[in-house]
Amino acid sequence: MKPFDKISSYFKTYAQPLADELVDSIVQEFDFEVPKEEIQNAKKTYESFMKFIGESIVSETEKMPEGLLDWSKENGERQAKKGGRISDIVMRYPDSRQVFIDKVTRIGKEFDLGMDEVVLLIKKVNLILDISINETVFAFERFSGLLLEKARDEVNELTAPVVPIQDGIAVLPLIGSIDYDRAKLIMEKVVPEIKKLQIECLIMDFSGIVNIDAQIAKYVFDIRSVLRLVGVNTIASGVRPDLAQQAVTEGIDLTSVPTFANVKQAIESLEEE
Repeated sequence: MKPFDKISSYFKTYAQPLADELVDSIVQEFDFEVPKEEIQNAKKTYESFMKFIGESIVSETEKMPEGLLDWSKENGERQAKKGGRISDIVMRYPDSRQVFIDKVTRIGKEFDLGMDEVVLLIKKVNLILDISINETVFAFERFSGLLLEKARDEVNELTAPVVPIQDGIAVLPLIGSIDYDRAKLIMEKVVPEIKKLQIECLIMDFSGIVNIDAQIAKYVFDIRSVLRLVGVNTIASGVRPDLAQQAVTEGIDLTSVPTFANVKQAIESLEEE
C-alpha cells in the first residue's frame, strides 16, 4: 500500500479520536472558556473533517464537506444573533491552524511521507480552514444584515404611525430623517391603514423632520396624489422654509397643498369648514 493510501486509511479509521484530540488541544490554547455544547459540536464537525482529509488525500476533487460548511455558517449566524463581534471567532483560527499543522506534520512523519507530501497535506488543511473562515464571515455579515434590516423596518413602522384625532381626521407625524425605505414604507403601509381607518382627511406633519432630500420630498408629496385617488384629502403642517425650498426645487407645487405652521392650526382650519 502506498504511503498516501495508508495515511488516508488512518485518517478515516481514527477520525473520531483524532477529532477529540485536536479539539481538546485547540481549546487549551484559548485564554477564554468555550461552552461545552460548542466543544461537542466542534468534535463532531472535526470528525467529518478528518474523514474528509482522508478521502481528499487520494482524490483529485476539492469538494468541501457539507458538515464543515454548515458548522462554519452556524458559528457566524450564532455570533451575529447574540450581537457579538466576528473578530472573536476569527481570532481562534491561528491557534486552530497551528494545532492542525503540527498534528498533520507528525502523522506524516509517522507514515514516512516525504517533505513534498507533507506540504501537500498542510496545503489541504489550510485550504479547508480558509474556506471555513470565509463561510463564517459571510454568514455573520449576511445574518447581521438581515437583523439590521428587520430592526430598521420595525423602527420605521414606529416612526410613521397614523394617529386618529377626530372622526375622519388623522395625523401622520413624520419624525427624524426620511430616506427611501421610510418613504416606501409610508406608501405601502400607511396608505392602506388610512383606508382601513376610514380617514377622510390626513394631516402630514413635517415639524419633526431632521433631513429629507429633494427626491424623497417628491416621493412623500406624491403620496398625496395616491390618497386623493381613494378620496382622502391631505394637508401639511410644520413645513419649514428649507423643506419648502426643496419641494419647489423639485417642481412640487405647494400652492395646491393647504399648508399650516403646526397641527393645531391645521385642525382649527378643518373645524371652521
